[in-house]
Amino acid sequence: MRLKTLSALILAVCVGSASAQNLTGAGATFPQPIYQKWFSEYNKAHKDVTINYQGIGSGGGIAQMQKATVDFGASDGPMTDQQLADTGFKVFHIPTVLGGVVPTYNIPGVTTELKFTGDVLADIFLGKIKKWNDPRLAKANPGVKFPDADIVVIHRSDPSGTSYIWTDYLSKVSPDWANGPKKGAAVNWPVGLGGKGNDGVAGLVKQNEDSIGYVELIYALSNNMSYGSVQNAAGQFVKASLESVTIAAGTVKEMPDDFRVSITNPPGKGAYPIASFTWLLVPAEWSDAGKEKAFVAFLNWMVDQGQAMTSALSYAPLPKNVATKVKARIKEIKVKDSSKQAKK
Repeated sequence: MRLKTLSALILAVCVGSASAQNLTGAGATFPQPIYQKWFSEYNKAHKDVTINYQGIGSGGGIAQMQKATVDFGASDGPMTDQQLADTGFKVFHIPTVLGGVVPTYNIPGVTTELKFTGDVLADIFLGKIKKWNDPRLAKANPGVKFPDADIVVIHRSDPSGTSYIWTDYLSKVSPDWANGPKKGAAVNWPVGLGGKGNDGVAGLVKQNEDSIGYVELIYALSNNMSYGSVQNAAGQFVKASLESVTIAAGTVKEMPDDFRVSITNPPGKGAYPIASFTWLLVPAEWSDAGKEKAFVAFLNWMVDQGQAMTSALSYAPLPKNVATKVKARIKEIKVKDSSKQAKK
């Protein structure tokens, strides 16, 4: 009996070990706080599934996913047609949450919440507006005593989806930006200091007086950083919040089948203008059946249960119509047909 019991225990351990799945992902820092929350909470409920994620920037996430050095990538800017063509396998964009990118600043003596128009933000990052007491800044902020100080511009140094969202917005509101640096995860910044990741930009803004940068909303909140409101397409100055990002999300009436969509500078009152979906980049076919089953189960949990965790970290959940389409796309993720692979 003891031998049978011991054998059963050994068999149980072996089966448990065989079914345990460790998945790895890398990419965007914009959604990193909510991803870390999700992966941790999912592991608590599913001890046999561990998902490790590195926030290395959207550019790095796309590159590692293309090389298949990770199981999945993550990006705040959708892959381009060329990037998809250059990838040796089919990739699905799976929207996860929405967030806002905010202008954050460190100006000694200025405690008032600042207001920014899109053209002013563009000209600051183009290096055309050089001083905080510039008349155009004063016009949008009557009563604020700006210092006669040079503006220190802070931007991302790494290929970044946060930069993509920021420059996508600037390209829509400023012809000079659209015809100059343009939009992209990595652009030729006319001026400024570069920091790696949202953490790096937040750190540089805090360290440098009279500075301005851009970070994901949760980074400004968690670091107690001042951030301003931005004028939207309806002419309102709107501060990023769960509510204003959700309103921006609601402007998407028809989501493209591939989910690659931009919602910066949306129409409508109350919408925050620098908001975006963020995506997991998931191979459509997996060679490892165990990993495929585990990750598909996580994705369904993310849509069904994970969305309820977003607001605590100031992200907006997926609109219901988008969540329904995402669930349908998840069903298309599958294991590679081994017989077809064998014929090749």
